[in-house]
Amino acid sequence: MKTFKYERAESFEEAATLMAAEQTADFMAGGTDLLGKLKDEILEEKPAAVIDLKRIPDADFIEVKDGALHIGALATLKKVAENEEIADKFPILTEAAHSVASPLIRNAATIGGNICQDVRCWFYRYPHEAAGRLDCARKCGEQCYAIRGENRYHSIFGGHKFGVSQCTQECPAGTDIPGYMAELRKGNWDAAADIIMQVNPMPMITSRICPHPCQDACNQCNYGDSVNTHCVERAVGDYILKNADKFYPAPAEETGKKVAIIGAGPSGLACAFYLRKQGHAVTVFDKQEKAGGVLQYGIPHYRLPKTIVDAYVDALAKMGVEFKQNTEIGKDIKIEEIEGAFDDIFIGTGAWKQPILGITGEEMTQFGLNFLVEVNKYLKKVASFGENILVCGGGNVAMDVALTAVRLGAQHVTMVCLEQPEEMPASKEEIERALEEGIEIINGRGLSKVIEEGGKVTGLETILCTSVFDENHRFNPQYDESDKLVIGADTIILATGQRVDLDFLGEKFLSEIKSPRGLIEADEAAGLTKRPHVYGGGDAVTGPNIAIRAIRGGAAAARSINAELGTPVAPVTYGREVLGFDHEGIMKNVSNKADELPVGERTLDVEDSSTLSDEAAIAEASRCMDCCCYAVSPSDIAPVLLCLDAQIVTTERTLSAAELFCTSPKVAEVLNKGEIVKEIIIPLQEGIESAYTKFRLREAIDFAIVSIASAFRVDGGKIAEAKLVFGGVAPMPRVADEVAEYLTGKEITEEVAEEAGALAVKDAIPLQYNKFKIEILKALVKETVLKLK
Repeated sequence: MKTFKYERAESFEEAATLMAAEQTADFMAGGTDLLGKLKDEILEEKPAAVIDLKRIPDADFIEVKDGALHIGALATLKKVAENEEIADKFPILTEAAHSVASPLIRNAATIGGNICQDVRCWFYRYPHEAAGRLDCARKCGEQCYAIRGENRYHSIFGGHKFGVSQCTQECPAGTDIPGYMAELRKGNWDAAADIIMQVNPMPMITSRICPHPCQDACNQCNYGDSVNTHCVERAVGDYILKNADKFYPAPAEETGKKVAIIGAGPSGLACAFYLRKQGHAVTVFDKQEKAGGVLQYGIPHYRLPKTIVDAYVDALAKMGVEFKQNTEIGKDIKIEEIEGAFDDIFIGTGAWKQPILGITGEEMTQFGLNFLVEVNKYLKKVASFGENILVCGGGNVAMDVALTAVRLGAQHVTMVCLEQPEEMPASKEEIERALEEGIEIINGRGLSKVIEEGGKVTGLETILCTSVFDENHRFNPQYDESDKLVIGADTIILATGQRVDLDFLGEKFLSEIKSPRGLIEADEAAGLTKRPHVYGGGDAVTGPNIAIRAIRGGAAAARSINAELGTPVAPVTYGREVLGFDHEGIMKNVSNKADELPVGERTLDVEDSSTLSDEAAIAEASRCMDCCCYAVSPSDIAPVLLCLDAQIVTTERTLSAAELFCTSPKVAEVLNKGEIVKEIIIPLQEGIESAYTKFRLREAIDFAIVSIASAFRVDGGKIAEAKLVFGGVAPMPRVADEVAEYLTGKEITEEVAEEAGALAVKDAIPLQYNKFKIEILKALVKETVLKLK
């Protein structure tokens, strides 16, 4: 056991002060829970100090005064169980205290410690007994191992999330992926769409082009295929587009405010949606013939059909967004003119400029993005297109260039990139597609110089790249220039990145918003620049990046602009009361995949893949584990205090039992650092029949498999008042309001008791191995009611 500093507090106030002085510390009252955690190394981070509360004087009192029972937090469970006044006035508390563990534990454990204890979950308590340490969801880990493992003692009423799911964290837009998967499992497509559109108004587009880092973070990767998130999102996105009138309605009211958006790419189109939705007049300026930016001109048709981009733009236009295409800022209209005519400006012009690499013969190469633009416009070979093509780069743009060259009829296409296969920024699917279509990929080579003969390109000299990133994973390639390789080619296309060009803004305007990197200097979380009422987002702020990150930038700026213009939008939330999953679905290790055209049938203008059917999308959503904690509240005392409407007095405030026990399964998340439970106050109630019933495996020691705390007032053979709280069946004690409401006014009969039991488990969503708890809970509810006869 790791050593720690031991501090003895003489008062609760001193204990709070000692806690504040330590970076990590824990309190010890009875010590029955804490010493086990320390000895068994349950938590990876050990407290640097343990602050002993046991010597605080006069903190173990039990007395009746002012119409209430007062119990000091340091009163032991043995003392509570043996107190005659408690037995007389609150037998339910006597029963609960006596039922806790063994006599030895009850002699040391305090009532305050019992209500603040950690969960009783095998994966939490014994993290080293599996194949390696288990950092479960309760310990800020990545998953609840009970989802696919042993779960007979876990929740039958869903799980609780202690943070944002890691798939959501990996999504640049922060899409609540488990949230919309859960709605799809219920067949609620509209709700799923609404969840996605909180952060991304164009999932029909992003699902087709995003490298989906969310899938790399999916916990199903530990067992087989990740959840095929982008295919499910695509199904929802296509549903949205089919019902565009429903999801892109014109605002009910106009605000009279006007916003200009410069750039009709992904960030500008996202910003336009969220601003127009709030009722602002939105005008989009763009120099191209059609709106969409890189979505329209930089991504091949076979990955993103332009009919989809056009349909999204058309939906915005029907909302009332005005598009001014073929309008070049600085040439057709000055930025100062726009600034004078609008309340706010958003700049999201992307990254379209070719970077200068500085290699000899660079002027004889083609720029990858220009190549794609020309092909996307005309769907035919570009000028000086050869038969032996060399594409430089390892990202998705390079993949698009290489695949486009193949489909244009090039005899041989080679790719060369700095990265090793596992480091390539291109998505796994795009790499596999390139290999399927005969593209040769040469990894780990840097560009040295273009080889030419008689003014014609014949190849490219490359040098060995020994590493791409430094120890902090920053791009810092290192080379061995003695290791050279010439790759033959008659056309070299550079797809190694793009640059942002802001010269159209003019020197004076640009001087206020340009960063040393040549980008717009803006807060990425809010989009605000140093120039008042001017916002930026997308590649113009971040540098070249993926579309979903540009969408996030446009959405963030829209939130800021909406707040400035007096139409603030509520922050995105990820909370749901009940979380659950499909038992059969999560055990399927192979994902539902979209159909792909055979290699021989693939072209430039027909989409390679199809959208999942509704049934397949729901089946894939059923593979989502809805990762959270499914452990149960272990306290015997907490359900009783809830049932008796107790108040909990801390060193800082007084909380209701509901506030302390039903806000979070972790009491430590409800209390502030250093805040200590000092006293429990239970109001005296005349004429109440209360009881605590507990089902456990070993009568002398075990925690509750299922427990019920109940309080009834019976008048003339009828239940006049009822309250039931279930323990051991959910992450927090479960107050059965619906059961209590049903029982109120009823006569105590076998049929009523039976119906109350059925109602108690109506919303149960058991795990694979704990369905037996449903029958136990039904039986205990029935027994509890019939005891009132």
